[in-house]
Amino acid sequence: MTEVINIKDKNQDAQPIHKTSLFFYGDEGNPFLAPRGLYVVNNKFIVADTAQNRVFIFNKIPTAKYAKPDVMLGQINKTNTQRNGGGETNASSLLYPSGIWGDGSKLIVADAWNHRILIWNEFPTHNAQPADVVVGQPTMQNNLPNVEGVGSKPSAKNLYWPYGVWSDGKHLWIADTGNRRVLFYSAIPTENYKAADKVIGKNNFEEKDYESENAVWPYSVKVSADGMLAITDTQYYRVLIWRNYKDAFTKTADVIIGQPDLNSCGQNQYQLKPSANVLNWCYDVCFKNSAMFVVDTGNSRILQFNKIPSVNNQYANDLFGNINFETTGEHLEVGNENSEKLYWPFAAISYQNKLIVADTGNHRIAFYEI
Repeated sequence: MTEVINIKDKNQDAQPIHKTSLFFYGDEGNPFLAPRGLYVVNNKFIVADTAQNRVFIFNKIPTAKYAKPDVMLGQINKTNTQRNGGGETNASSLLYPSGIWGDGSKLIVADAWNHRILIWNEFPTHNAQPADVVVGQPTMQNNLPNVEGVGSKPSAKNLYWPYGVWSDGKHLWIADTGNRRVLFYSAIPTENYKAADKVIGKNNFEEKDYESENAVWPYSVKVSADGMLAITDTQYYRVLIWRNYKDAFTKTADVIIGQPDLNSCGQNQYQLKPSANVLNWCYDVCFKNSAMFVVDTGNSRILQFNKIPSVNNQYANDLFGNINFETTGEHLEVGNENSEKLYWPFAAISYQNKLIVADTGNHRIAFYEI
């Protein structure tokens, strides 16, 4: 169970209320550097080691500080960390991977700076295994924004900085961040350069201008087991929620976390200190039954809502990674392996009784028992 300590009268150097069960750093000889994505399926643990342009697959959830990966994607050997493996873009290379989804058979990775999504039709079993399908580019060798480069128009087929990806096993959602939209595919693509079926946040596939009623910088998209959609709108410091994902094609969000209304966009709502109802450069969310966790990156914390909010600007019930709701996320303990404080976390997932967090600024993965 989560250990709880009394933090009344504690100073800024106090440790967070919730203690981790494990900090995981990856391979001892070649640890993580700014990991931004993670996923668990069938007890396999997948981490996007983003700053080193690779994805690690561990065949079981780690129980110790270090563990060697069973499979590495994006690089030929573990000492190589160059962009696209130091060569040209291809079916095996990665450049700033972020969002991950898998079902034990397929694996999907958001290869953000190659402006594409890679799909493995069978779960990878060996290092540098090439992907089978590419979304957002006509071939595995293309990697320019919107195919033709910066300044080119979006379409139903292309992508620009796709940081987030999610599926329910049938449909596919892509946070096409640079194009300020979310793309929806009625089925997971099985062929290269597949056109999306619908778009969220735009009137058509060619539109790129934005208004405050839509996601301005959608970094992450998640769908709950009962069909609730959450888009993390990083640049407007908010999370947009639709009670039914189908409504997002035709209407604005039902609920806003982090802001009182769609026109508001204040960082921490312009407060000098954070509080339980504000956000600062939020990058991800995850669902767990009727609860919800929000990755409040700029405040270096995870907010817990015991029930998925039903009204705008709702206050969180609990937090992970800091000592209280008012304490700033900036601290002087970066790199301190004994510190329980998070530093710029970018992603979180729930799996069984665990909350697992990519503690990006501390170059580690944090495990909590919940």
